[in-house]
Amino acid sequence: MMDGSDFHERDQKAACGFSGEAHRAGLRRIIYLGGLGDPDAELSAHLRSRQDTGAYLRESGVPVTECRAGIVVGAGSISFEMIRYLTERVPIMIAPRWVYTRTQPISIRNVLDYLVAGLQLNASESQIFEIGGPEVMSYGDMLLGYAQVRGLRRWIVPVPVLTPRLSSYWVHWVTPIPATIARPLIEGLRSEVIVRTDNAHQRFGQIELIPYPTAVSDALSNLEARQVETAWSDALVTTQGDEAPVQLTTQEGMIIEQRRMEIEPSPEKTFHAFTTLGGETGWLYANWAWWLRGWIDRLVGGVGFRRGRRDPVALRVGDAVDFWRVERLIEYEQILLRAEMKLPGKAWLQFEAQPKDDGGALLTQTAYFAPKGLFGLLYWYGLYPIHAWIFSGLIREVAKMAADIEAPPP
Repeated sequence: MMDGSDFHERDQKAACGFSGEAHRAGLRRIIYLGGLGDPDAELSAHLRSRQDTGAYLRESGVPVTECRAGIVVGAGSISFEMIRYLTERVPIMIAPRWVYTRTQPISIRNVLDYLVAGLQLNASESQIFEIGGPEVMSYGDMLLGYAQVRGLRRWIVPVPVLTPRLSSYWVHWVTPIPATIARPLIEGLRSEVIVRTDNAHQRFGQIELIPYPTAVSDALSNLEARQVETAWSDALVTTQGDEAPVQLTTQEGMIIEQRRMEIEPSPEKTFHAFTTLGGETGWLYANWAWWLRGWIDRLVGGVGFRRGRRDPVALRVGDAVDFWRVERLIEYEQILLRAEMKLPGKAWLQFEAQPKDDGGALLTQTAYFAPKGLFGLLYWYGLYPIHAWIFSGLIREVAKMAADIEAPPP
C-alpha cells in the first residue's frame, strides 16, 4: 500500500506467481492469513484485495487453508498500531462515524494458534475459516478499551464530516503511520468485519479465545523491561570514525535513540568504563544536570539520586545505580539500566561494546522510552534537546574513560 493505489494488482501478480511455483514444487498445501468481510458487500480495496489474494492462490490447484481475520491485536499489526498511537497521543479524539462500525479483534496469539492448527488438517481441498476473538465490538470500544488497560482517560467525539482522506491526513500527523497506508486502512473501517460462520470453532474448538483486554495487555508486554530488545537492529553502517551517528526512531510504541562510536579501546576496557558509571564516578558529562534531575525526582516523591551504588567497580543484575536499576548484564558486552525515577512512562539506558575485526570496539548507547499518554510524548520531545546534549556528551566521555584504562580489573 505504501507504493500507491495499484497495490491490488501487485497482490494479484505475487499470489499468482507464488501459487504457480508452489504447484510446480509439489507443495501439498498453502496456509494463508486473509481478511474478514462479507464478500457480497461493498468492501474497500484493501479488504477486497486480501480476499482476492486467497482466490488467486487457489487458482494453481494447490489446496489453500485460508484464515480470515479482522484487526490482529499484537505488535506488528499496523491496524493495532494505529489504535495504539491514537489512544496514547490524543486525549479527545475527533472521529468519524466509523467508530461505531462493528469488528471482531483477535489476539495475535490466537491467530498463530489457528495457523499452526491448520498444519494438522488432512484437507485435500481448499477451505476458508473466519476467525475472531470472543467479543464483537466497535472501533470506539477498541480505542476506549485500550485506554482502560493503559490507565488513560480518553473521550471520543464523533463527527459526520471527516472523510477517509481527511482522516488519513489526521492519522499521518499524530502517528508514525503515513497517509498512503492510513487511507486504505481507514476506508476499510467502514465495513463490518465480523465472523459470520462458526466453522473455525467447530474444527478448532480446542483453541481458547483471548479476551480483548488480555490481548492488549499481551501486546503491551514488550514495554516491560524484560522484553526490551537487547540490541536495536538497523541498516546503519558505522564508517564515520569517532563521529557519533544518531538514529531516532519509533518501534511498537517505543521511542528509541541510538548513538554509536568506533573506538580504539577493547570491548573489555569499554565494558569496564560504562559499568562504573554512577555513584562516586558520577556520569562523566554534565554531572550537575544528573544531580538536578535526581533532586527534582526526590522532590516529587521519587527515589532521587542518593542511593549511589553497592560497589564502585563490581556490578550485578538487580543493583541500584543512583536512580537506575541494573536490568541485564552480559559480561564484557552489555548493560541495560531501567529508570526508577518518576516519569510519564518507562525508560531504559543501554550500553554495548562489540569487538571490531580490525581491533577496538563499537560502542553503542541506546535510550529507550515508552511514553504513557500525551504527557509522556510531550515530556520526551520537550526535553529531547537537553537529553540529546547530555547523551552525546556521555558517550564521548565513556569512550575517553575507556581509553584511559590501562588494564581492566578481573
